[in-house]
Order: sequence, then C-alpha cells, then structure tokens
Amino acid sequence: MPVTTETRPTTGVSRTAVIIAQARATENAREDRLFADPYAQAFVDAVGWIQVAQAGRLNQGHFVLRTKFFDDYFLAAAASGCRQAVVVAAGLDTRAFRLEWPDGFRLFEIDLPGLIAFKEAVLGVQGAQPTCERTVVRADLRTAWPAELLASGFDPEQPTAWLIEGLLMYLEPADSDRLLTDLGALSAPGSRLAIEHINQEYVELPQLRAVHERLRKVGASWRSTVDDPFGWLGGHGWNATVTPQTELAARHGRPVPELTDPERVGSARMWLLEATRSAEAGSPAGAGRA
Repeated sequence: MPVTTETRPTTGVSRTAVIIAQARATENAREDRLFADPYAQAFVDAVGWIQVAQAGRLNQGHFVLRTKFFDDYFLAAAASGCRQAVVVAAGLDTRAFRLEWPDGFRLFEIDLPGLIAFKEAVLGVQGAQPTCERTVVRADLRTAWPAELLASGFDPEQPTAWLIEGLLMYLEPADSDRLLTDLGALSAPGSRLAIEHINQEYVELPQLRAVHERLRKVGASWRSTVDDPFGWLGGHGWNATVTPQTELAARHGRPVPELTDPERVGSARMWLLEATRSAEAGSPAGAGRA
C-alpha cells in the first residue's frame, strides 16, 4: 500500500508516534548513538517534520534513553529464554527489524489499522525485513483485542515479554486497568512487563502547559496518571522495579533529561518500570487447553 494522505498519521496519539520517530532518527545520526534505527527517518520523511513545543525538545533525551532501556529489556528477556513478545500500541516501533533476536523468536505488534497501514507502506518502500517472526495484529485496545491476538497465533501458555511504551497516559484510568487485566490473563508464569507512565505532579509541571495545549488540539490529551506504580502493578499481579532516568543517563554517559531531573522537577516522575508476573497471580486464560 502506498503512503497517502489517508494513511499519514497526523492526528491523535498516532501523531506522537512520528514525534518519537524524529527523536530516534536524530539519535541514529549520531556517531555515539545508543541504538541504531535506520527506518526512523523514513517515517519522518513520509509525514514531514513536526514542530514540537520547547518541552518536547527538552524531552528528546528521555525518548532516547527510554528507547535504549526498552531495547535492553527485550534483549535480556530473550537471553533468559523467552521466545515471545508483544508490543502493545506498537506505533512506529521497529524493534522487530533492528534488534538481533534469537532463532525462533516471535514478536507481535498490536495497533490501530490506520497507523499499521502507514507503517507497513513505509517499511515496504524501504525493503525492511524482520529479524524475527513478526505478526501484526490490527486491533483497538479498548475492545476485545485478546481474541485478535490469540487468533494471530499468540500462545498464552508461553512466557511473554510485554511492552507498553508511550501509551498509558493517553488512556482513561478504567481503560488502563482493563488493559492490564486482559494482559495479565494472557501471561504465563515467567512473563515480564515493561511500561512507561507518569505521575500527577509531572502533568502539573508549568513547562508542560504548551504541550498539553498542543495535545488537546490534536485529540491526544493525557487522561491518566499513577502515583504508586508499585501498588498499581502489584494489584494486577506484577512485581515491579523502577529505573530512574538519572541512573540511565549515568549508565550511558548522557545528560539527565531536564524534565526528568529531580533537581529541576522535584517529585514529578516519568516512570520507567520493569515487572515480573507474581507467582500467586495464577495461570493465564487458556492455559491447559488442548
């Protein structure tokens, strides 16, 4: 399918996917890049560069560090023996193409049909070939997406590495809870989860006022926060740990992103979390079926 005005992601949360691709493209051009993403610039070229507010420019370092953080999360899961992953609301994620996966690894990408159409068109022009078994699932996460995932060959009896990146703040609290409930029901013992979320104090930062106005205009307002991610994830059967951006920045020799620096923003947080399935969470739906 060619890239057309109908398939270009210019509104809503899909628009933010292009902004993140811009950050990845900029990082890819650096000699000291933390990761390679040879397809990010193609997504940007197909849409045109989107001007972002000052806060968005200040957060580019966060987008880069979180990409590296979640890259390493997936590679660690694969190295531990996990052979199945799901990227929830995958957007313009290209990990299926740019990471080195072990033989037999399966990666599922879930997102809306329109954004998937754009992504597939751009990747097709680039001649991109996945480095694992890649399956695209066209589904709205506010509806019965588990059935679509299962119908695509997902195995709920196998440990899964899940990723929810740059999504939860755009969902209503009830939709976020429903997503975690559905996801947990599909998670076998040994499954992992990585997420990004924000607390209420982050939303209220004065530096983000222009960002909120721009997001509102394109229909992508932030609708939920979590002040206690450990309790929230624990209530859904996950044992979580958080990695501060200060730690990531030190690990990779980069400055701490200004809007995630406690010395500048106090207790405002953009959480980067990894979690494992609690032993008492029980077996996933469908486990033990013939």
